[in-house]
Amino acid sequence: MAGPKRRAFRSRLIFRAVTLISVVGQSLPLPIGRAAGRALGTVAWHVARRERKKALANIAIAFPDWPPERRRSTIRSMFRHLGMSLFEIGWLPNLAMNHLAKTTSVEGLDRVVEQIAAGRSVVIFTAHCGNWEWLGYTAGLHAPVTAIQRERSEEGMDDFLRGLRARAGIRTIDRGSAGAARELIQGLRKPGILAFLIDQNIRAENTKVPFFGRPALTPIGPAKLAIRGGALVGCAFIERGADGLHYVRFHELLETSRDDDPVELTARMTAAIEDQIRRVPEQWVWMHDRWRERGEG
Repeated sequence: MAGPKRRAFRSRLIFRAVTLISVVGQSLPLPIGRAAGRALGTVAWHVARRERKKALANIAIAFPDWPPERRRSTIRSMFRHLGMSLFEIGWLPNLAMNHLAKTTSVEGLDRVVEQIAAGRSVVIFTAHCGNWEWLGYTAGLHAPVTAIQRERSEEGMDDFLRGLRARAGIRTIDRGSAGAARELIQGLRKPGILAFLIDQNIRAENTKVPFFGRPALTPIGPAKLAIRGGALVGCAFIERGADGLHYVRFHELLETSRDDDPVELTARMTAAIEDQIRRVPEQWVWMHDRWRERGEG
């Protein structure tokens, strides 16, 4: 099978698998879905050799002093965590305000909601830590949220995620689409949350900031947008607790002004992301080539 055909087949297979898991996950009790996800993640640890190799190489960059077995154990746990997260994403349409207390501990979101009620826009920086779709869904149940997503190679995946988020009232803007910049500026002018994941090296306007002691290309556009619009900014993260709860934490909000440096703000938000990864390293997506070089424009 030729390269492009193989990639297209793989993309269709991934999308169909995610769709099937979503249908099954929505109908299962949450603990059973998580158990199935852990099992799926264990299988993936053994069969997804390329991703396992990448993850082990990347965690060695971040934690060079760790013994190899600790790094392997963390990556095994990451696969199980991602398996659970996949089934949880399928279950998410069941999440409503009356379920939050049983599944989710939320800290600091009330301060964000107060600012939005006062007419402010809030730019939230986050990362692929914990179950980030659960984080967005939780925020969407409390306030207007606009999320930015990059185009995925898996056919149909963008529409699937857009539809999932819409159930919580989340508006999704495709990065790089015609009119995306205009939509972002319009979104910034309205009270609500603009959410950005900035922990991946993507084809965008980038700057190099420290990440685990090494310079890493990081999107600078969100910081520029926040400063241009005079928005409040802050970080928010979610992590999986041993007790089965998701812990959502919104950090302190900061004022911005036209005099602020977007590189410094990007570095500050990236430092907060690194701190969160150090808290629960098994809940970050280590397969991504975070320190890869590419053009900075």
